[in-house]
Amino acid sequence: MKSLLALASLVLLAACGTGGPPPPDWKTDSADLIARYQKHALLGENALAERYFQQAVDATGGAGRVTETARLWLVRCATRRAMLIDDACTEYADLARIAPNAADQAYYRFVTLRWEGLDASLLPRQHQDLLRAPAGKRPETLGKIDDPLARLLDASLLVMRQEADAATLALATEAASSQGWRQPLLTFLKLRQKQAAAQGNAAELARLDRRIQLVEHSLYPAPR
Repeated sequence: MKSLLALASLVLLAACGTGGPPPPDWKTDSADLIARYQKHALLGENALAERYFQQAVDATGGAGRVTETARLWLVRCATRRAMLIDDACTEYADLARIAPNAADQAYYRFVTLRWEGLDASLLPRQHQDLLRAPAGKRPETLGKIDDPLARLLDASLLVMRQEADAATLALATEAASSQGWRQPLLTFLKLRQKQAAAQGNAAELARLDRRIQLVEHSLYPAPR
């Protein structure tokens, strides 16, 4: 079964190839295209990412699939929030009113920080410990998450909730760095840069400055 990077448990639009008729083109196309969207969005290649996303929406929308189209918007929202972009998931919410889904709605509440009364069992497994932990212990759950994008998302949500500590920023930085995800890597390096500056840590500040320069050179290459 084809997954969509770390958000596989949310969408899983492609069907298993274990007998029976092959999945329709709109399923396989949308699964492939949304994965491409995530890849290029995380790399900071925004124009290409948005092109793939629109093609994914066209695939599900062309089949008249409201629930699946809503999920694509939810994946987009979660991916952007993993990069610390404050997306309100408005497009998902509008479509979800027509075709509500309990698991999707729980994930929507999770990524938009509406955690009060949220049933953790409705979430993908990798996010359940974060929601169940008491506020002061939530950063400790990040180290137990194997999937780098799930870890990055949870760290970003803690930043948005003002519950992140220095270890949270370090784990998010490593998750992005290990995958070469330039867009969130640059964001978290700059958060750590501000932290080092506030602490007067000159050595750490110099190290972070150099890493930021490397990422910016890759993300925004000088014209030739």
